Amino acid sequence: MSGGDLLVHGGRLVGPTGVTPADVLIRDGRVAEVGAGLEAPEGIARIDAAGKLILPGLTDPQVHFREPGLTRKEDLASGSLAAIAGGVTGFMEMPNTDPNTDSPARLDDKLSRSVDRCRADYAFFLGGTRENADVIGEWEHAPGCAGIKVFMGSSTGSLLVPDDPTLERILRSGEKRVTFHSEDDDRLKERYAALPDGSHVREHPHVRDVETAVKATKRLLELAELTGRPIHILHVSTADEIHLVRERDLGDLVTIELTPNHLFLAAPDCYETHGTWAQMNPPVRDRAHQEILREAAADGTAACIGSDHAPHTAEDKALPFPRSSSGIAGVQTTLPLLLTAVRDGWLRHEDIVRLCVEGPRRVYGVRDRGPVAPGQLGHLVIVDPDVSGPLGAQPFHSRAGRTPFADVELAGMPVTTILAGRVAYADGAAKGPAAGRRMAFDGER
Repeated sequence: MSGGDLLVHGGRLVGPTGVTPADVLIRDGRVAEVGAGLEAPEGIARIDAAGKLILPGLTDPQVHFREPGLTRKEDLASGSLAAIAGGVTGFMEMPNTDPNTDSPARLDDKLSRSVDRCRADYAFFLGGTRENADVIGEWEHAPGCAGIKVFMGSSTGSLLVPDDPTLERILRSGEKRVTFHSEDDDRLKERYAALPDGSHVREHPHVRDVETAVKATKRLLELAELTGRPIHILHVSTADEIHLVRERDLGDLVTIELTPNHLFLAAPDCYETHGTWAQMNPPVRDRAHQEILREAAADGTAACIGSDHAPHTAEDKALPFPRSSSGIAGVQTTLPLLLTAVRDGWLRHEDIVRLCVEGPRRVYGVRDRGPVAPGQLGHLVIVDPDVSGPLGAQPFHSRAGRTPFADVELAGMPVTTILAGRVAYADGAAKGPAAGRRMAFDGER
């Protein structure tokens, strides 16, 4: 499907250096011109963005859309609908499905499932395992492959890679940045074995304690320096890891990601208020950690933000802790939450572009998805800064059906999402057919 032609006029464009009045002209699905007072040829559709913000479509580099095998929780169609509702025009999906995405054939299966069903652009991670450790580097440049994802803890079966020799084999197998869930599996097993029966979910950040994360991250930094392979540490949850990354100062060899979950929820309040709906791995910690994570988002220590969208059903969440499922739906709520951070003064509008557009491009080598400029894909999100009220009053499209952020008072809301010059979401609903396409990466074969 070719792209559309569209003029978005009268708005304020959010870019890397701030907010400026600008119109955006899209021709055949790509940005053609950016500037004030643009005129479009006769017959081209126009959107009046007066009083609104225009941002490039966001890229979410960490989602779990559960297909295949776990589609009672989410699937590619429902997850991508939630994505475009939140202004996310591209997502990278994780490999812990059923079966795991750990071979080229299983990657191709996911790509096939996405055609004419995904409402945002898509790519998929391959999971590193003991079995594929020596050959996975041969697959990392396959079309539609976002990269390699490794679980050091919080996984089962072949996707769990807890030992340094196998981690080193994976790191020596290719060249692209490798992405990690960094929790020490041996410590997790010890601490869960000692957890008293009947424990409340408020114990979650204590059983999966700070040392569980720090111990794994220390190992990763050593392995990155040993092998020279760039790494990316997902959903960093502790101040200690932020300090560690800063102190080691390994430059672009090590990048880190933050999540809205750890930036906007804090223990113990979130567990008292939301119970297991605030349970995720790694866990939400107290405000002392949250303060340092927010600082890392603002000062550039963190390369990007990913939602770690990981929905579960009410039945999954109702199981007694610790059998209750970890993870929350987040792909739709990232942008509204970051807009509240701007209102509250600890982020700027341009930081959203840095963390959610430029960051994924830098970390993963995503093509054509930078700040709004001629030649980039015509993916935009229009935000109404005057929308207020609780976030939960907006349509919520994930099959999870619930978010612990429902009571957050909005400081703006994405109201229109444009994919390749065509309106993909507006007025609380999807528009037109599913038009997501496979994302492209540097070095793709």
